[in-house]
Amino acid sequence: MQASDPAGRVGQCYARGMAHAPEAAPIAFLSDIHGNLLALNTVLAELERLGVKRLYVAGDLLLGGEEPLEVWQRLQALGAICTRGPSDMALASVDPQSLVPLDDEQRRQARAFAETRTAIGDLVAERLRRLPEQHRIPLLDGREVLMTHGSPAEPDREISHDLPDEEVLALLDDDPADIIVCGSTHVPFQRTVEEYHVVNVGSVGAAPEGQIAHYTVLTPRMSGADILQDWVSYEEGPDAS
Repeated sequence: MQASDPAGRVGQCYARGMAHAPEAAPIAFLSDIHGNLLALNTVLAELERLGVKRLYVAGDLLLGGEEPLEVWQRLQALGAICTRGPSDMALASVDPQSLVPLDDEQRRQARAFAETRTAIGDLVAERLRRLPEQHRIPLLDGREVLMTHGSPAEPDREISHDLPDEEVLALLDDDPADIIVCGSTHVPFQRTVEEYHVVNVGSVGAAPEGQIAHYTVLTPRMSGADILQDWVSYEEGPDAS
């Protein structure tokens, strides 16, 4: 099915517009896969070991790694619910031929962008364009999770671990959820600001530590939720065992 349907028309990676029943079982949150299939598969194997079946991904899915289409297809097969990040929107809306690099690093980035755009094709690019900027998830105890890539008020502006409380509150917008799940910084953390709990889930494919992949598991309870943040290591290259 994947080979004949690369855009993922079956099992699309997207957030449904309709409301769904409150989550009662453990759910996994990932972000910033950046086309790194090895890192994604390593995390998924760990989630399978933990018995976590429901998957949410907070954007920046494909750009940056060597297997963007394979990452997309893997997410489709799992029925992952995704929001989009800035790199997803760029792949959906920017013509690689319009890029004008000014130095060697920009030329390298432009080549990588063009290669990723060619690999995923027009249909997947359109699927990326249709991904929402945020997705709300009701929990068993009546609380709500809001997942977005950057922040609820500005999806392209990240919430970092050291941002002052007043700036965090401004980025939560005027209709925040109880728990805000985000990515973008590639650094996982949790912090509580007033009555809101912010959970940055780090990065699967581009962690600053190198060759580790972050994941977060939220387990709903009748009064609150347990949140586990952890990581798994993976190896790249011909010497990987």
